[in-house]
Amino acid sequence: MRWIKGIAVVAALLCLWQAMAASGFVSRVFLPSPIAASQALLNGLTHGNLGLLTLNTIEHMTYGWLLACLIGIGLGSLIGISSTLRAWLMPTLEVLRPLPASSMVPVFIGLFGFTPNMVLAVIAFGSLWPVLLATIHGFASIEPRLNEVGRMLRLSRAAFIWKIGLPNALPDALAGMRLALTVALILAIVGEMLTSQQGLGRAILFAARSFRSADLFAGVMLLGLIGLCCNALLAAVERRALSWQNHR
Repeated sequence: MRWIKGIAVVAALLCLWQAMAASGFVSRVFLPSPIAASQALLNGLTHGNLGLLTLNTIEHMTYGWLLACLIGIGLGSLIGISSTLRAWLMPTLEVLRPLPASSMVPVFIGLFGFTPNMVLAVIAFGSLWPVLLATIHGFASIEPRLNEVGRMLRLSRAAFIWKIGLPNALPDALAGMRLALTVALILAIVGEMLTSQQGLGRAILFAARSFRSADLFAGVMLLGLIGLCCNALLAAVERRALSWQNHR
């Protein structure tokens, strides 16, 4: 039933889009019909290089997201498990967290130039914060009695993090990873536009500059599909990873 309702909303939006395009209220130069955009999408995938550009964007997004997850979970575990580190570092993290990734672009350009490494750094920086802060919260909210259990079992800090802390923080960390993936996709597009790296961002920018509105909307539709598929995949992984909670 939930899927039916969602499909109904999408169908209504497509009908509204078609009505606006047919009415001529907005010029076809700027607003193509859904049929024209779909045809451009199909032609780009079958006869053009849209498939290759999509793979490039997914690659940029995935590498930056994985780097952000590794740093966020690793650093978040260390900070979250130690009240001393939280007291020292949380004020600094709260200062850095609101900084938009776009504001760091000139810094990363100065460090890496207009290279793929610059795009990777921007994606990782922007995607880091949801994972890092969620992991810190997960470790900081460990039941105090579990700390006593760890001391009674004489677990080392690493063993406590792996056997007790990480399972407790996993729901928060996975939620942060899902949010970070959306941020990574957005920043991958922005990075490709800024550095002219091969990908959907560059294709969308060039389509806009040449007034190829059908190709522009085809790229946007493809981005929506990528986001939908990635979110569904992570949701399935999250359900599988947290299935043990249903048996407690």
